[in-house]
Amino acid sequence: LLYVETTWSFMPVKKHILTSSGTCRYRKFSIHASALQPENLPVKDPTSSVLSKATNLFPVWVAGASIIGLLKPATLSWFSGSYIELALGATMVMMGSTLSLEDFKGVNPSAIALGFIAQFTIMPMMAVAAARLFQLPPVFSAGLILVGCCPGGTASNLVTLIAQADVALSVAMTSCSTIMAAVMTPLLASWLAGAVVPLSGSALVVTTLKVVLAPVALGMSLRSLSPKAISKLQTIAPITCVALVALICGGIVAQNAGLLLGAVGGGGTFSLLSLVAAVATMHSGGFALGYASARVSGLNVPICRTVAIETGMQNSALATVLALRAFAAGSATSVACIAGVPASAIALPGAVSATVHSILGSTLACLWRRSDERKLDASKQ
Repeated sequence: LLYVETTWSFMPVKKHILTSSGTCRYRKFSIHASALQPENLPVKDPTSSVLSKATNLFPVWVAGASIIGLLKPATLSWFSGSYIELALGATMVMMGSTLSLEDFKGVNPSAIALGFIAQFTIMPMMAVAAARLFQLPPVFSAGLILVGCCPGGTASNLVTLIAQADVALSVAMTSCSTIMAAVMTPLLASWLAGAVVPLSGSALVVTTLKVVLAPVALGMSLRSLSPKAISKLQTIAPITCVALVALICGGIVAQNAGLLLGAVGGGGTFSLLSLVAAVATMHSGGFALGYASARVSGLNVPICRTVAIETGMQNSALATVLALRAFAAGSATSVACIAGVPASAIALPGAVSATVHSILGSTLACLWRRSDERKLDASKQ
């Protein structure tokens, strides 16, 4: 073999860096000849490529699971209760394995404050506006408002990861809004929906610790103790999270398939279509206004994406449970059966929201991710 001791230096036209003195100059690249040998060139792993493409199809998996849950509820109705908690926990463990303490040290406090304000102002107001715009029946209106008053959903952390935004900030914002929901959710829901929502603050905190904080801490610990093993698992972690979230959405829809497919009072199909449109409007407004508020505040693009996702995605599973317990339990509630619409339909906005916000959020994340990939490819040319 002939070893050539040669070095090339070149000055690409569009590569600039900022020097310590504040001046802008071209970056100088040095490439050793041996680096251009075939055996030293990077080889793209076909498995990683396939998994990455499958992960980018997150909206398709969520929509597919929801359709199966609707048309064949027996297929996914078993996925409920403790299974949902375990799935969320497993997802958060994998999220935590991508983080370190250094990531949280760099979390922007002003971004957390902005996200908290956006969560409990933009979404409740969007819920009220959407309910009035589409003239929803009182039962659907109350359920939609409850969804808008709930904290951010844990699926937002996965969507943030797909969007290549700030995952550490996303986890911090989800935890903050969930803990504060013990106070904010009943106050806002009782004010806007005109009903008192009994909510156990201690139970909500315990749920937060069990489903969000503890799993994230476990994932971070595993990364610290076994970095090599965790590094190997990172290839399958995103698609595994996608599968779990799809199962959660499919399970919630399957449990409410009877309401979705049955004739719901005098409104019938029109009421259901109006409900879906109202839910989509609420979440779309949350994404748009969340991003705009962060952008106006002068935050960078990854943080703007994170605030948008955290604002637009809600803890719909929590909203469904609270709706059934708080509104449909008896005649003491102000939204009992009205105009033939059963009180149990109060949980329907939460079931619809679980699917709609996952599809909208993951679609937005995939568009952002694809945009970044195109920019990266263009920079390499």
